[in-house]
Amino acid sequence: MPQAIRARDLEKDYGDVRALDGLDLAVESGEFFGLLGPNGAGKTTFINILVGLVHSTDGDVSVFGHDVEREYQQARDAIGLAPQEFNVDRFFPIKEVLEHKAGYHGISRAEASRRAEEALRTVGIYDKRDTRFDWLSGGMKRRFMLARALVSDPDLLILDEPTAGVDVELRRDLWDLITDLNDDGTTILLTTHYIEEAERLCDRVAIMDQGRKVEVASPDELMNRGTDKLTIGFRSPPSTAPSLGLPDVRDVTLTDDRLVVTAARGTAIVPDVLRELESQGYEVSDLDIKRASLEEVFVDLTRTESAIEA
Repeated sequence: MPQAIRARDLEKDYGDVRALDGLDLAVESGEFFGLLGPNGAGKTTFINILVGLVHSTDGDVSVFGHDVEREYQQARDAIGLAPQEFNVDRFFPIKEVLEHKAGYHGISRAEASRRAEEALRTVGIYDKRDTRFDWLSGGMKRRFMLARALVSDPDLLILDEPTAGVDVELRRDLWDLITDLNDDGTTILLTTHYIEEAERLCDRVAIMDQGRKVEVASPDELMNRGTDKLTIGFRSPPSTAPSLGLPDVRDVTLTDDRLVVTAARGTAIVPDVLRELESQGYEVSDLDIKRASLEEVFVDLTRTESAIEA
């Protein structure tokens, strides 16, 4: 099966502003893929090009092998988009809004009605089917945006900040829902500012900055590039920090009688650290490990990219 998304040398200029600068990116079919980046990184521009709202200045991009400009209808029919903004017709009951959306994709009236009901049941608001959008609660509006994206039965689901502004309980409900969709074979492209969301959900993430791809890797691979902190207690605390001659150790400090070791691959080198301390005559009483977060790696990578640009 062709790749769900393939972008090559993608550029987009808005006058003197370059929103995308030679973006090269591939998302595999069935993958749960995250896009991370600061405001202005180019994420929304990339999504708008995928769904045909914006034309690229140069380069090309395809969805399941269909060029998004030359084969617009096939590419668009494969995509379901849940945008961050509530761009919804507010004058019709939400079931009718979904039926209209299905009709845009050439789906018959009877099938559109069935799909609308199925989508509303999937997101848990079927009992609100005769309610106008404006009368829904904030959480129900988020669920409806997902239902609208699903009504065309897309192979690629694009979620632009799908849990922005919702409470923790609803966020986790939506996580479970979109994880189930991915398990059933739907490719998902997610943009989010919640690093925990990307860590929990994504197979791989692309970090973007200034219209370019900075890095693509799994969350675990990225976190392994950061530094972990090992906090070690002793039965008889030393008066000064022991020296640890291990290649992955970045820093060793003594704070409140506890040794804080900053190291790459912190969990992997714990046995080496303990052996080294034992060989120096120290008896360890307890150990706590704080792993690097994806957020820390994200900040480091975007800061480095900005410094290179400057």
